[in-house]
Amino acid sequence: MPVLKKIYNACKDSFTPTGPISEEALEKVRVIVDDLKPANVGLEQEAVAAQKWKPLANGSNGRKGRNGSQQQYPPPIKYLHIHECEKFSIGIFCMPPSSIIPLHNHPGMTVLSKLVYGSLHVKSYDWVDLPELPESCQAKPAKLVRDCEMRAPCSTTVLYPTNGGNIHCFKAITPCAIFDILTPPYSSEDGRHCSYFRRAPRQDFPDGIVQQLEGVNLSEIVWLEETQPPENFVVFRGQYKGPVVKKA
Repeated sequence: MPVLKKIYNACKDSFTPTGPISEEALEKVRVIVDDLKPANVGLEQEAVAAQKWKPLANGSNGRKGRNGSQQQYPPPIKYLHIHECEKFSIGIFCMPPSSIIPLHNHPGMTVLSKLVYGSLHVKSYDWVDLPELPESCQAKPAKLVRDCEMRAPCSTTVLYPTNGGNIHCFKAITPCAIFDILTPPYSSEDGRHCSYFRRAPRQDFPDGIVQQLEGVNLSEIVWLEETQPPENFVVFRGQYKGPVVKKA
């Protein structure tokens, strides 16, 4: 059975409209996703091209703006939609070199991500669990979970609604592709809408709070505030040419 079909069947059996039925069921899906190769989703040519890719002499790959600047306009990202139902969604983000998916979240969702080919830098955070902050506070503290380079082939990563790096950003180092499974999928009606964030000035914790932060390195805490996505952040729908899966 094709790998993508195995993934689809495992997702159908393991996920519900509120997420995985169990950690064991989620692990069943993750193990299958680990076997995913570029050829399984029609991206073998792109993977070969990524292996041969060489950085430009000036180190920039963005589109030129009116003033001739390239870094102001990072290259657009292509999204290949494979499947979506009330239980889960499956898709692939194809990222050109130097493209960026800015800091964003997956509220109430469990996400499996597999780097299909190429390399990227990932930085992720989780919210610090604190009592209610003052209403005047627009930013919230978050702890660093991951700040590293990933290079294919590598294991599938899993993030959870409240841990594992639910708030994260990607920057492509080489051409790369990320295979994503979201359970449940984004749904504004159900309160699962994507929010974007930016670093805010560091703030002092209220009196007595620091003592409650057991196991948290204060040097790895940043303050994040919600913001609009950058105007130059562009994602367009590409044509998926790989195997299809039966609709649920």
